[in-house]
Amino acid sequence: MPGVVRFLIGMALAFLVVFGLFMLMIYLISGDFAPGEKSENTTFEMNPVVEDLETIKRETVVERAQQVKTPPPPPLIERAQASQPTVAVAKLDGNVPDFEAPKIDRTSFKIAVSDRDAQPLVRIPPTMPPNAEKSGHCRVSFDVSPDGRPFNVNATYCTSSVFKRSTVRSVEKWKYQPKIQDGIAVGRTGVENKVTFRLMDERGRIIPE
Repeated sequence: MPGVVRFLIGMALAFLVVFGLFMLMIYLISGDFAPGEKSENTTFEMNPVVEDLETIKRETVVERAQQVKTPPPPPLIERAQASQPTVAVAKLDGNVPDFEAPKIDRTSFKIAVSDRDAQPLVRIPPTMPPNAEKSGHCRVSFDVSPDGRPFNVNATYCTSSVFKRSTVRSVEKWKYQPKIQDGIAVGRTGVENKVTFRLMDERGRIIPE
């Protein structure tokens, strides 16, 4: 109940304040507005005259530079000229003696070339199979032709069958120096080798076999 009374009293006071402000505004608006008188002595110049200002000329005084005398040229030094030799240059008279060409017996002449085994020149690294899950290796056996090309490539053992096909393709691209026997390139059979596959994880560490 006291809250309702306070509310009603507050509403009445607010109404009185608003009503008073409203009446004050009506009073201010109802007043007569009289504009001020316009001055008749106002003049405007359309083309004002521009006065020329006196320009001040600044004269700079340049001091005359002192004339510098050119120094005399250095004295000429007489150089002693070398005299031509009076003695004639010695000449070598005579002809080079003729030498007989050595006689070589073609039947007994022979160039000996040392024998050697087949030696690797180029080894193409194998391609890692996409389905490989870890590192591995394969042991391979093949023959080398007289022109240094591997053939009859056979993967004898692999830690995983996924490496077998890639191993054979890689070895077939290798290049060898052929075997030399009695100075002639011959074929080499039974060459064995090992092809290693190293698989790495995302951190660059090798995944063991």
